[in-house]
Formats: sequence, structure tokens, C-alpha cells
Amino acid sequence: MSPTAQLSSSRTESSSSRQNWTSLIREIEATQAVVISSGPRGRLQIVQPQKVSDALVRAYDREFQTEDQASWRAIADQNVARVARGGRYAQDFLRDFGFAHAAAAPLAGPVFPGYPGSIQLFRTAEQGDFSDVDLRRLGEAVTRFDEMTTSARESRTTVSDAGVAALKRPSVSEFIFDGKAEVRLFQSSFDELDERIRQQIIAQVRQRISRLESQSADATDWSRVSLPDSDGDHLAFNFVVYREYPALGSGPFVFVCLLPTVSDWSAVRASDFQADDELSRLVPSIKFMQQEFQRGPALTEISKAAHLSPFHFHRQFAEHLGLTPKHFLMECQIHECKKQLLARQKDLAKIASDCGFAHQSHFTSRFKQITGLTPTRWRRMAIRRTESAKA
Repeated sequence: MSPTAQLSSSRTESSSSRQNWTSLIREIEATQAVVISSGPRGRLQIVQPQKVSDALVRAYDREFQTEDQASWRAIADQNVARVARGGRYAQDFLRDFGFAHAAAAPLAGPVFPGYPGSIQLFRTAEQGDFSDVDLRRLGEAVTRFDEMTTSARESRTTVSDAGVAALKRPSVSEFIFDGKAEVRLFQSSFDELDERIRQQIIAQVRQRISRLESQSADATDWSRVSLPDSDGDHLAFNFVVYREYPALGSGPFVFVCLLPTVSDWSAVRASDFQADDELSRLVPSIKFMQQEFQRGPALTEISKAAHLSPFHFHRQFAEHLGLTPKHFLMECQIHECKKQLLARQKDLAKIASDCGFAHQSHFTSRFKQITGLTPTRWRRMAIRRTESAKA
């Protein structure tokens, strides 16, 4: 899709989104409605709509996402949930922004497939609490929102992108462990992972909990780890450790997040992060890298797409995406290589040239560095898995 067509599509989706917000608030009578999404940074964040208080978004992001029990309950139970009146979320968050009541309904994947979230509605004291009829209507509205989001995302994803992205991806891409290194949320999706991957994840979780017990700092621990599966193919995960996460219970919790693929990022629009100015600002640079990775653009050129200095762009990019711009460029290269390997229409030398590698040996070396397998071995493995899935 050309840049002009992308801009036109984004404007159309933004207009449709605004209409949906207006309709939702009128239908169920609320003062504010927000979309909350989980994500690869191991946290909840408010991502939509555009017209929501910056102070509210910052307060939620910095402190109260760890107190949002209603969203996690809605996600876990796949049902609408009221916000409890007596907790910190209601007393210190909602009340400070003029609200007295809130309800959350689950979303399958408001931004990325595999990363669930919620729609949360806020009411003032004068509007009163949500009735059972209100909650039922909210659940119905969320179903429509999910269908719209999925349809829009699929329209942006090519068949070849979907083919690469479908390899080994579980239904949910994050797994939450408690202080005993037991899965607290998304056990069934965790069971979909390769057995070797599961064993390594549990070992990594135990190491982090043990290290947390010997430290006195309260800071959230974050790290990116690449783990090989039974075939030697690597998957990248973020491990995010919280000493406390009250919304899920007492004690420490470890969020293990399977990083979105390049095709997941290619389907994202700035309007998906309307409430997050910093992240939405990075989306044009992501698109630029996806289009220009073959020639290896410099950081100075890439940062211009986000209207940031190279230093600030690099810092924000790493903070929000969990990897550096240089690494994302490499991911774009490897993703295109995988698409062409699966297509089986070019030899390795041609794929190397088309994807921006100086020569075939450089391509093979970098491909193995990222995936754990040579291009030939990866193609055999991917074809076998694809054919097995079809059988």
C-alpha cells in the first residue's frame, strides 16, 4: 500500500473509531470510555481514544495499571466486571479524576493479536453505578468492537506475512507467573508452546524470582531473552518482573511476553495508540524501516520520520518496543527472508541480494544468529510445520 493510501486508510479508520466511541458512550451512558491493552512491555496501558486526559493516562501508566483488577478479571473470566469500590483504583484513581463507578469488558486483541485488553467505562456519582442491563449491553458492544478491530488488522496483513507469523504462535502471547513460578494467567496458551521453550521459560522465571528475593530494590526488572525450541528455532521474549502487582494478588509476578512479529507491527497504525503520544509518534518510523530496510538507513534518517533527535528516538524506541532500531531493521530483513524462503521461488544468493545482504555468506551468518538455524534448515523446518498444521 502506498503512503498516500495508508494515510487515507488511517483517516477513515480514525473517523470510524470516533463514531464508535460516541455511539458507545451514548448507548450505555458514560462520561468516558477507554481502550486498555496489554502488550510486550508486560503492562496494561490506555491506548484509545485520542481525547482523554493526559494526566489520567500518565497516572494509569505510572502507577494504577498495577491496581486495575477489573481489567484483569474481565480478561481472565472473559466477562464484564465492575470496578470494586473499596480498592485503591477506585479511591485514588477514579475519584481523583471525578469518577465514582467503572466497568470493564474483555477485548481479544485491541492492538496486537495475542495481547488481550479491555474497554473500560467511567461514570460520575450522579450517573450512578452500572446495572446488569448496562453490563450486558457493554458486552455486546465489545463484541462488535473486537470484530471491527480484527477485520481492520486482517485487511493490513498480506498472505505471506500471515504465513510467517502463524508459525508456532500461541493463542495468547503473554504468560503471567506468580512467586511460586506457577502460571497464574493463560495456562492453556502456555501449554501450546513447544515443550523445550516451556521448560526454559520456567527456569528463567525461577531465576528471576530467586534474584528478586535477594535484592532490596523496588524497581521493575525487565530483560529480553531469545530461547530455542525443540528444532533450534529461536523465539524472543520479554521477561518483566514486579515485586508487587496488587491487581493479580500478593507477592511478586513475572510477565513473560512473546514479542510481536514484524508483520504484527506492519498492521499497526498510529491511531491504534491515540492516547499514547510517544508511541504513536514512533509508528511512522516503524513503517519507514519496514519499507527501507534493504538499504540500511542510518539512525539520523530514521529518527526524522518521528520528528525526534537520534538520541531521543533511540531511547524511546528501545523503551516502547523492547529492542533497538538497529535490531528492528535486522528483524525486518530476517522476516522478508523468511517470506521468500517459504515462497520457494528464489535461490539463497538471490534472497540475500534482494534483502540487502552484501553476499550469501553474510546472509547465512546473520540469519543463523537471529533464528538459530541456517536458511536451508529453517525453510525445511517451516515447510514441515506448515504441512503438518494443514494435515
